[in-house]
Amino acid sequence: MRRALSLLAFAAVIALCAQRGARETVRVDSHDIGGVVTSAKGPEAGVWVIAETRDLPTKFVKIVVTDERGGYLVPDLPNATYNVWVRGYGLIDSPKLEAKPGARLNLTATIAPNPHAAAEYYPASYWYSLLRIPDKSDFPGTGPEGNGIATGIKSQAQWLERVKTDSCWSCHQLGNKATREIPKALGNFDSPVKAWERRIQSGQAGGNMVSGIGQLGSERALAMFADWTSRIAAGELP
Repeated sequence: MRRALSLLAFAAVIALCAQRGARETVRVDSHDIGGVVTSAKGPEAGVWVIAETRDLPTKFVKIVVTDERGGYLVPDLPNATYNVWVRGYGLIDSPKLEAKPGARLNLTATIAPNPHAAAEYYPASYWYSLLRIPDKSDFPGTGPEGNGIATGIKSQAQWLERVKTDSCWSCHQLGNKATREIPKALGNFDSPVKAWERRIQSGQAGGNMVSGIGQLGSERALAMFADWTSRIAAGELP
């Protein structure tokens, strides 16, 4: 028992020294903001520290990554008041704190309360990976009277090229919050497919989106996107 307590005390001292060491190694001059990021789990390595201001003629943002001991330095900042906060995988955004260049600012990262909250910060491509694309065996497409894939699409690779290079992705991401959810402002619909049919007609690019979906095979493509957003709405995560 005594040995166990001694080991725990030793571990606590080591952890404290590591945090102090990180604080001491971050040197902040009059043009920088720096400090250490910790959370309930200790020093946070590999998370982003974001410094943002609107005091300058244009919005200005600088982002850095913490080192293995949670230390960070946002260097060479124009003179202004900055909002500074922490973002990272497994976290939610920490409260924004104000600081000016020359400040030593230690930050507390906020652990995500659940997997869904953490997933809100995943890149769009993570969410896009949930899309169930047609199998290679579905090609070449056999049209609306067959498997719903356009007859002009001869392979899965060509289908992906249309989505990623020559249509959807050439204008916007797929998987960001705006595309993985159906906006309530669109209205109420009899089915997710109808919601998607209405969605792609929206805005100045509506004609292009309708054309792009048509090149894939409208019926099959709309059903695929509807299935994607429905599973996400039901709680599926990347």
